[in-house]
Amino acid sequence: MAREESLSERESLILQAAVQGYITTAEPVGSRTIVKRFGLDLSPATVRNVMADLEEDGYLQQLHTSSGRVPTDQGYRYYVNHLMRVQELTLTERARIENELSARLNDADDVLRHTSQLLALVTHQTGLVKAPDEGSAEVRYIEVVLVSETRAAILIADTHGQVHTVLAPLDTPLAGDELVKLNRFLNQHLAGVSLADIRAVVHDTMGAFLNEERRLAERALQLLDMVPRDRPGQLYLQGAAQLFEQPEFRDFKHAREVMDLLGESDRLVALLRAGIMDWHPPTASVLIGSESHDDALKEISVVASPYRVGDKQVGVLGVLGPRRMPYSRLTAIVDYTAGLVSRVLTKLAG
Repeated sequence: MAREESLSERESLILQAAVQGYITTAEPVGSRTIVKRFGLDLSPATVRNVMADLEEDGYLQQLHTSSGRVPTDQGYRYYVNHLMRVQELTLTERARIENELSARLNDADDVLRHTSQLLALVTHQTGLVKAPDEGSAEVRYIEVVLVSETRAAILIADTHGQVHTVLAPLDTPLAGDELVKLNRFLNQHLAGVSLADIRAVVHDTMGAFLNEERRLAERALQLLDMVPRDRPGQLYLQGAAQLFEQPEFRDFKHAREVMDLLGESDRLVALLRAGIMDWHPPTASVLIGSESHDDALKEISVVASPYRVGDKQVGVLGVLGPRRMPYSRLTAIVDYTAGLVSRVLTKLAG
Protein backbone atom coordinates (compact mmCIF):
# COMPACT_ATOMS: atom_id res chain seq x y z
CA MET A 1 0.00 0.00 0.00
CA ALA A 2 1.40 3.42 -0.93
CA ARG A 3 2.70 5.70 1.77
CA GLU A 4 1.17 9.09 2.14
CA GLU A 5 4.04 10.92 3.84
CA SER A 6 6.76 12.73 1.93
CA LEU A 7 9.77 10.83 0.68
CA SER A 8 13.15 11.30 2.30
CA GLU A 9 15.79 13.40 0.57
CA ARG A 10 17.62 10.29 -0.63
CA GLU A 11 14.42 8.64 -1.88
CA SER A 12 13.41 11.82 -3.66
CA LEU A 13 16.80 12.12 -5.33
CA ILE A 14 16.73 8.53 -6.60
CA LEU A 15 13.09 8.71 -7.73
CA GLN A 16 13.85 11.93 -9.61
CA ALA A 17 16.84 10.27 -11.29
CA ALA A 18 14.76 7.21 -12.21
CA VAL A 19 11.98 9.31 -13.72
CA GLN A 20 14.32 11.55 -15.68
CA GLY A 21 16.35 8.59 -16.89
CA TYR A 22 13.30 6.74 -18.12
CA ILE A 23 11.85 9.85 -19.80
CA THR A 24 15.10 10.27 -21.72
CA THR A 25 15.82 6.69 -22.75
CA ALA A 26 12.46 4.84 -22.66
CA GLU A 27 14.43 2.00 -21.07
CA PRO A 28 14.11 0.63 -17.52
CA VAL A 29 16.63 2.36 -15.25
CA GLY A 30 19.05 0.39 -13.10
CA SER A 31 21.00 1.40 -10.00
CA ARG A 32 24.38 1.54 -11.79
CA THR A 33 22.92 3.79 -14.49
CA ILE A 34 21.60 6.19 -11.87
CA VAL A 35 24.95 6.36 -10.06
CA LYS A 36 26.95 6.92 -13.27
CA ARG A 37 24.59 9.24 -15.10
CA PHE A 38 23.62 11.46 -12.21
CA GLY A 39 26.92 11.33 -10.36
CA LEU A 40 25.43 10.29 -7.03
CA ASP A 41 27.80 9.82 -4.11
CA LEU A 42 26.15 6.50 -3.33
CA SER A 43 27.02 2.89 -4.10
CA PRO A 44 24.92 0.94 -6.63
CA ALA A 45 23.91 -1.39 -3.80
CA THR A 46 22.53 1.50 -1.74
CA VAL A 47 20.64 2.87 -4.74
CA ARG A 48 19.30 -0.60 -5.50
CA ASN A 49 17.97 -0.95 -1.93
CA VAL A 50 16.26 2.46 -2.07
CA MET A 51 14.73 1.59 -5.45
CA ALA A 52 13.38 -1.64 -3.93
CA ASP A 53 11.76 0.42 -1.17
CA LEU A 54 10.28 2.80 -3.73
CA GLU A 55 8.91 -0.18 -5.63
CA GLU A 56 7.34 -1.60 -2.48
CA ASP A 57 5.71 1.77 -1.81
CA GLY A 58 4.27 2.03 -5.33
CA TYR A 59 6.53 4.66 -6.95
CA LEU A 60 8.55 2.32 -9.21
CA GLN A 61 7.95 -1.05 -10.82
CA GLN A 62 9.96 -3.81 -12.47
CA LEU A 63 8.61 -4.89 -15.84
CA HIS A 64 10.72 -8.07 -15.78
CA THR A 65 12.73 -9.90 -13.15
CA SER A 66 16.29 -8.56 -12.89
CA SER A 67 15.48 -5.59 -15.14
CA GLY A 68 15.77 -1.99 -14.14
CA ARG A 69 12.74 -0.08 -12.92
CA VAL A 70 10.28 2.36 -14.46
CA PRO A 71 8.03 4.93 -12.77
CA THR A 72 4.42 4.13 -11.93
CA ASP A 73 1.67 6.73 -12.23
CA GLN A 74 2.16 7.36 -8.52
CA GLY A 75 5.86 7.92 -9.13
CA TYR A 76 5.18 10.35 -11.97
CA ARG A 77 2.65 12.19 -9.83
CA TYR A 78 5.10 12.60 -6.95
CA TYR A 79 7.73 13.79 -9.40
CA VAL A 80 5.39 16.37 -10.97
CA ASN A 81 4.03 17.63 -7.65
CA HIS A 82 7.20 17.69 -5.55
CA LEU A 83 10.41 17.16 -7.52
CA MET A 84 9.97 18.74 -10.95
CA ARG A 85 11.25 22.21 -11.67
CA VAL A 86 9.39 23.80 -14.55
CA GLN A 87 11.97 24.47 -17.24
CA GLU A 88 12.39 28.13 -18.12
CA LEU A 89 11.90 28.79 -21.83
CA THR A 90 14.72 30.60 -23.55
CA LEU A 91 14.19 33.99 -25.13
CA THR A 92 14.56 32.33 -28.54
CA GLU A 93 11.83 29.79 -27.74
CA ARG A 94 9.49 32.50 -26.46
CA ALA A 95 10.15 34.65 -29.53
CA ARG A 96 9.46 31.71 -31.85
CA ILE A 97 6.07 30.99 -30.26
CA GLU A 98 5.14 34.66 -30.15
CA ASN A 99 6.16 35.34 -33.75
CA GLU A 100 4.17 32.35 -35.01
CA LEU A 101 0.97 33.54 -33.32
CA SER A 102 1.43 37.25 -33.87
CA ALA A 103 1.18 36.71 -37.61
CA ARG A 104 -2.42 35.55 -37.15
CA LEU A 105 -4.15 38.41 -35.42
CA ASN A 106 -7.14 38.79 -37.74
CA ASP A 107 -9.16 35.70 -36.94
CA ALA A 108 -9.63 33.84 -33.64
CA ASP A 109 -10.30 30.51 -35.33
CA ASP A 110 -7.05 30.78 -37.27
CA VAL A 111 -5.18 31.60 -34.05
CA LEU A 112 -6.57 28.50 -32.33
CA ARG A 113 -6.03 26.24 -35.34
CA HIS A 114 -2.45 27.37 -35.69
CA THR A 115 -1.85 27.03 -31.95
CA SER A 116 -2.51 23.28 -32.17
CA GLN A 117 -0.01 23.06 -35.04
CA LEU A 118 2.52 25.11 -33.11
CA LEU A 119 2.19 22.97 -29.96
CA ALA A 120 2.74 19.81 -32.00
CA LEU A 121 5.76 21.30 -33.77
CA VAL A 122 7.47 22.66 -30.65
CA THR A 123 6.76 19.73 -28.30
CA HIS A 124 6.88 16.78 -30.74
CA GLN A 125 3.65 15.55 -29.13
CA THR A 126 0.01 15.89 -30.23
CA GLY A 127 -1.23 19.48 -29.94
CA LEU A 128 -4.84 20.04 -28.84
CA VAL A 129 -6.90 23.23 -28.65
CA LYS A 130 -10.56 23.32 -27.61
CA ALA A 131 -12.25 26.38 -29.12
CA PRO A 132 -14.84 28.20 -26.97
CA ASP A 133 -18.40 26.91 -27.08
CA GLU A 134 -20.21 29.33 -29.38
CA GLY A 135 -23.20 29.75 -27.08
CA SER A 136 -21.01 31.02 -24.24
CA ALA A 137 -19.95 34.12 -26.22
CA GLU A 138 -21.88 37.37 -26.43
CA VAL A 139 -22.69 39.45 -29.49
CA ARG A 140 -20.24 42.29 -30.04
CA TYR A 141 -21.55 43.33 -33.45
CA ILE A 142 -24.07 41.90 -35.90
CA GLU A 143 -24.71 42.74 -39.55
CA VAL A 144 -26.99 41.40 -42.26
CA VAL A 145 -25.52 41.57 -45.77
CA LEU A 146 -27.53 40.89 -48.94
CA VAL A 147 -26.13 38.08 -51.07
CA SER A 148 -29.01 38.16 -53.56
CA GLU A 149 -32.67 39.10 -53.58
CA THR A 150 -33.53 35.79 -51.95
CA ARG A 151 -30.54 35.23 -49.64
CA ALA A 152 -28.74 37.12 -46.91
CA ALA A 153 -25.60 36.50 -44.86
CA ILE A 154 -25.65 37.15 -41.11
CA LEU A 155 -22.24 38.14 -39.71
CA ILE A 156 -21.85 38.01 -35.94
CA ALA A 157 -18.65 39.16 -34.22
CA ASP A 158 -18.53 37.80 -30.66
CA THR A 159 -16.69 38.62 -27.46
CA HIS A 160 -14.33 35.65 -27.98
CA GLY A 161 -12.88 37.30 -31.08
CA GLN A 162 -14.64 34.92 -33.46
CA VAL A 163 -16.78 35.86 -36.46
CA HIS A 164 -19.72 33.63 -37.35
CA THR A 165 -21.29 33.68 -40.80
CA VAL A 166 -24.68 32.11 -41.53
CA LEU A 167 -26.61 32.12 -44.82
CA ALA A 168 -30.37 32.60 -44.53
CA PRO A 169 -33.17 32.59 -47.14
CA LEU A 170 -35.41 35.66 -47.60
CA ASP A 171 -39.14 35.15 -48.10
CA THR A 172 -39.39 38.70 -49.45
CA PRO A 173 -36.60 41.02 -50.66
CA LEU A 174 -35.02 43.53 -48.26
CA ALA A 175 -35.10 47.11 -49.51
CA GLY A 176 -31.97 49.16 -48.91
CA ASP A 177 -33.58 51.37 -46.29
CA GLU A 178 -35.09 48.39 -44.50
CA LEU A 179 -31.68 46.69 -44.36
CA VAL A 180 -30.13 49.72 -42.62
CA LYS A 181 -32.97 49.79 -40.09
CA LEU A 182 -32.75 46.04 -39.51
CA ASN A 183 -29.03 46.19 -38.76
CA ARG A 184 -29.57 49.12 -36.39
CA PHE A 185 -32.38 47.19 -34.68
CA LEU A 186 -30.26 44.04 -34.27
CA ASN A 187 -27.29 45.85 -32.72
CA GLN A 188 -29.50 47.96 -30.47
CA HIS A 189 -31.23 44.93 -28.97
CA LEU A 190 -28.65 42.14 -29.21
CA ALA A 191 -25.25 43.67 -28.37
CA GLY A 192 -24.05 41.97 -25.18
CA VAL A 193 -26.55 39.11 -25.47
CA SER A 194 -25.34 35.49 -25.41
CA LEU A 195 -25.30 33.86 -28.85
CA ALA A 196 -27.40 31.08 -27.37
CA ASP A 197 -30.11 33.58 -26.37
CA ILE A 198 -30.36 36.00 -29.29
CA ARG A 199 -33.52 34.54 -30.81
CA ALA A 200 -35.21 34.20 -27.41
CA VAL A 201 -34.43 37.83 -26.52
CA VAL A 202 -36.14 39.14 -29.67
CA HIS A 203 -39.08 36.75 -29.27
CA ASP A 204 -39.61 37.52 -25.57
CA THR A 205 -39.70 41.29 -26.19
CA MET A 206 -42.00 41.15 -29.23
CA GLY A 207 -44.91 42.45 -27.17
CA ALA A 208 -43.10 45.72 -26.54
CA PHE A 209 -42.56 46.41 -30.24
CA LEU A 210 -45.07 48.41 -32.26
CA ASN A 211 -45.59 49.02 -35.96
CA GLU A 212 -42.26 49.29 -37.78
CA GLU A 213 -40.19 47.85 -34.90
CA ARG A 214 -42.49 44.84 -34.75
CA ARG A 215 -42.01 44.23 -38.47
CA LEU A 216 -38.25 44.46 -37.97
CA ALA A 217 -38.44 42.03 -35.06
CA GLU A 218 -40.38 39.54 -37.16
CA ARG A 219 -37.82 39.85 -39.95
CA ALA A 220 -35.01 39.43 -37.40
CA LEU A 221 -36.60 36.26 -36.02
CA GLN A 222 -36.81 34.82 -39.51
CA LEU A 223 -33.08 35.37 -40.03
CA LEU A 224 -31.91 34.46 -36.51
CA ASP A 225 -33.70 31.14 -36.73
CA MET A 226 -30.85 30.06 -39.00
CA VAL A 227 -28.17 30.80 -36.36
CA PRO A 228 -27.09 27.57 -34.57
CA ARG A 229 -27.89 27.51 -30.85
CA ASP A 230 -25.15 26.74 -28.34
CA ARG A 231 -22.96 24.80 -30.78
CA PRO A 232 -19.91 23.25 -29.06
CA GLY A 233 -16.56 24.75 -29.99
CA GLN A 234 -14.36 22.88 -32.42
CA LEU A 235 -11.44 20.74 -31.27
CA TYR A 236 -8.24 21.38 -33.22
CA LEU A 237 -5.75 18.48 -33.23
CA GLN A 238 -2.34 18.30 -34.89
CA GLY A 239 0.67 15.98 -34.69
CA ALA A 240 -1.18 12.70 -34.13
CA ALA A 241 1.35 10.80 -36.25
CA GLN A 242 4.10 11.76 -33.80
CA LEU A 243 2.49 9.61 -31.11
CA PHE A 244 3.13 6.47 -33.09
CA GLU A 245 6.84 7.23 -33.27
CA GLN A 246 7.03 6.65 -29.50
CA PRO A 247 8.12 3.16 -28.38
CA GLU A 248 5.11 2.87 -26.06
CA PHE A 249 2.79 2.69 -29.05
CA ARG A 250 4.64 0.12 -31.13
CA ASP A 251 2.45 -2.42 -29.40
CA PHE A 252 -0.61 -2.92 -31.61
CA LYS A 253 -3.08 -2.94 -28.73
CA HIS A 254 -1.83 0.37 -27.33
CA ALA A 255 -1.66 1.91 -30.80
CA ARG A 256 -5.25 0.87 -31.52
CA GLU A 257 -6.47 2.40 -28.25
CA VAL A 258 -4.77 5.67 -29.08
CA MET A 259 -6.15 5.68 -32.64
CA ASP A 260 -9.65 5.15 -31.24
CA LEU A 261 -9.12 8.02 -28.79
CA LEU A 262 -7.97 10.44 -31.48
CA GLY A 263 -11.17 9.78 -33.40
CA GLU A 264 -13.42 10.69 -30.46
CA SER A 265 -13.39 14.42 -29.82
CA ASP A 266 -15.66 14.12 -26.76
CA ARG A 267 -13.12 11.90 -24.98
CA LEU A 268 -10.28 14.22 -25.93
CA VAL A 269 -12.15 17.26 -24.62
CA ALA A 270 -12.93 15.38 -21.40
CA LEU A 271 -9.21 14.63 -21.00
CA LEU A 272 -8.26 18.26 -21.51
CA ARG A 273 -10.86 19.46 -19.04
CA ALA A 274 -9.90 16.81 -16.49
CA GLY A 275 -6.34 18.08 -16.75
CA ILE A 276 -7.35 21.54 -15.47
CA MET A 277 -10.10 20.63 -13.01
CA ASP A 278 -8.02 21.71 -10.02
CA TRP A 279 -6.24 24.69 -11.60
CA HIS A 280 -5.66 27.61 -9.27
CA PRO A 281 -4.10 29.83 -10.33
CA PRO A 282 -4.73 29.12 -14.04
CA THR A 283 -1.46 27.46 -15.00
CA ALA A 284 -0.57 24.26 -16.82
CA SER A 285 -1.60 21.02 -15.09
CA VAL A 286 -0.74 17.38 -15.70
CA LEU A 287 -3.09 14.39 -15.99
CA ILE A 288 -1.21 11.08 -15.83
CA GLY A 289 -2.32 7.72 -17.18
CA SER A 290 -4.78 6.02 -14.84
CA GLU A 291 -5.89 9.36 -13.37
CA SER A 292 -8.22 9.65 -16.38
CA HIS A 293 -10.20 6.67 -14.96
CA ASP A 294 -10.29 5.19 -18.45
CA ASP A 295 -8.37 1.89 -18.64
CA ALA A 296 -7.88 2.31 -22.37
CA LEU A 297 -5.91 5.52 -21.74
CA LYS A 298 -3.53 4.27 -19.07
CA GLU A 299 -0.50 4.87 -21.32
CA ILE A 300 -1.53 8.48 -22.08
CA SER A 301 -0.75 11.72 -20.27
CA VAL A 302 -2.00 15.26 -20.91
CA VAL A 303 -0.46 18.62 -20.06
CA ALA A 304 -3.21 21.24 -20.28
CA SER A 305 -3.89 24.87 -19.45
CA PRO A 306 -6.95 27.12 -19.71
CA TYR A 307 -6.88 30.23 -21.88
CA ARG A 308 -8.94 33.34 -21.42
CA VAL A 309 -10.52 36.31 -23.10
CA GLY A 310 -10.23 39.22 -20.70
CA ASP A 311 -10.86 37.79 -17.25
CA LYS A 312 -13.09 34.94 -18.46
CA GLN A 313 -11.85 31.41 -19.02
CA VAL A 314 -13.21 30.32 -22.42
CA GLY A 315 -11.24 27.27 -23.53
CA VAL A 316 -8.37 24.89 -22.92
CA LEU A 317 -5.26 23.84 -24.82
CA GLY A 318 -2.50 21.33 -24.27
CA VAL A 319 -0.46 18.40 -25.49
CA LEU A 320 -1.15 14.68 -25.39
CA GLY A 321 1.51 12.00 -25.38
CA PRO A 322 2.87 8.94 -23.58
CA ARG A 323 3.21 8.94 -19.80
CA ARG A 324 6.95 9.17 -20.41
CA MET A 325 6.85 12.82 -21.39
CA PRO A 326 9.31 15.60 -20.48
CA TYR A 327 6.81 17.23 -18.12
CA SER A 328 9.15 20.00 -17.01
CA ARG A 329 9.59 21.36 -20.53
CA LEU A 330 6.03 20.70 -21.70
CA THR A 331 4.52 22.45 -18.69
CA ALA A 332 6.54 25.56 -19.51
CA ILE A 333 5.55 25.50 -23.19
CA VAL A 334 1.84 24.92 -22.56
CA ASP A 335 1.70 27.55 -19.82
CA TYR A 336 3.44 30.20 -21.94
CA THR A 337 1.35 29.39 -25.02
CA ALA A 338 -1.91 29.63 -23.07
CA GLY A 339 -0.92 33.04 -21.73
CA LEU A 340 -0.01 34.27 -25.20
CA VAL A 341 -3.22 32.93 -26.76
CA SER A 342 -5.17 34.70 -24.00
CA ARG A 343 -3.51 38.01 -24.84
CA VAL A 344 -4.04 37.58 -28.61
CA LEU A 345 -7.73 36.67 -28.26
CA THR A 346 -8.35 39.47 -25.78
CA LYS A 347 -6.87 41.91 -28.28
CA LEU A 348 -9.04 40.49 -31.08
CA ALA A 349 -12.18 40.74 -28.95
CA GLY A 350 -11.45 44.29 -27.83
